[in-house]
Amino acid sequence: MNEPRTATGAGRTAAPAEPPVADWVTIEDLRRDPFPLYRRMREEAPVHWVPAVNRYMVTSYAACHEIEQDAETYSADETGSLMKRSMGHSMLRKDDPEHKVERDSYGSTLRPGTVKKHWNAVFARNNDTYLAGLKARGPGADFVWDYAAPYAAENLRLICGFHNATQQDLQRWSQDMIDGTGNYADDPDVWARSEVASAEVDAAIDEMLPRLRREPDASLLSGLASMPIPLEAIRANVKMTIGGGLNEPRDVLGTTVWALLSHPDQLAAVLSDPALHLTAFEESVRWVAPIGMYPRESTRESVLEGVRLPAGARVGVVLGAANRDPAVFGDPESYDIFRPRKPHLGFGGGSHFCAGAWVARSSVAGIAMPRVFEELPGLRLDPERPAVDEGWVFRGMTSMPVLWN
Repeated sequence: MNEPRTATGAGRTAAPAEPPVADWVTIEDLRRDPFPLYRRMREEAPVHWVPAVNRYMVTSYAACHEIEQDAETYSADETGSLMKRSMGHSMLRKDDPEHKVERDSYGSTLRPGTVKKHWNAVFARNNDTYLAGLKARGPGADFVWDYAAPYAAENLRLICGFHNATQQDLQRWSQDMIDGTGNYADDPDVWARSEVASAEVDAAIDEMLPRLRREPDASLLSGLASMPIPLEAIRANVKMTIGGGLNEPRDVLGTTVWALLSHPDQLAAVLSDPALHLTAFEESVRWVAPIGMYPRESTRESVLEGVRLPAGARVGVVLGAANRDPAVFGDPESYDIFRPRKPHLGFGGGSHFCAGAWVARSSVAGIAMPRVFEELPGLRLDPERPAVDEGWVFRGMTSMPVLWN
């Protein structure tokens, strides 16, 4: 167990503080704009009890990083997990060694070498298709829903191996199950949609596995079909992949382009130096973490940055707050591709570092962003229809009308 007392000076110790209660935080305020709430919480204490979401929210970079490095004290296998209910018991809600076995099963499909040798050509073809669709709709089209979402969904459909589904199916499945993982209001309609999506994914997986055993390809399901992994684990892990694997690249692509269009000097720098596309991508992930919070459960009483947590505490690791901690990042609320490079927590850390990080980097920064600015000269936000960003567990653009010449 962590030491129950912390040093405050030579020869003196102080009892850990109890976490303040942030009863002024509402789910609606978090959905609309969580960052002022995170700033207030972080300034008061690194950990708060937040009744609205029924968990301790951790908002400092140091405390979030400590949790990521201490799986013995802060378990991913949370009791009563919304993700387990929505998607099944995936590797994301497991600790090592069980987590590592299932994580390793993804390696051959998502490792950087495979992305470079196989998937980049797929991403390029898909990008041509959906960027052409955006252009056909003409100025005034929605950058997210007319381009970024179908592009990310089609990439994910092929990566997973769902040759019996459409990118529209992937979008619907992803959103309905993701809504379940964030259903802190316990809305029965949300659970009903999540259950339907989960059952449809199960049926699609069950149809594809024997086909891919006969006719293997480079997809995730093809690789899993040949491994001694229980069917329920395959189902849960693929559902988890459908969630994060669509939302992350879609939302990072939308947010990064939105940020650059809102900062013309930074856009000019990116256009003059293609290497800065990746820098802009990484700054976007820091500035608006597409997965803004993930849960942990404390296995024992602990002290986190001087604040006591009881055993069995439901913890929220708020990456969206940690990545704007002024103790680590100068002027953290600003989007700035010129800031000194420091590691962000946008893809998580430790053994649970995002398995799809290379897919997101390649499909967004390597393929999509350069082509967007080449094919859409004078790309700009529509001043008559302002863009909208929402969310806190997952955050991204929900409306982004654009114009171009």
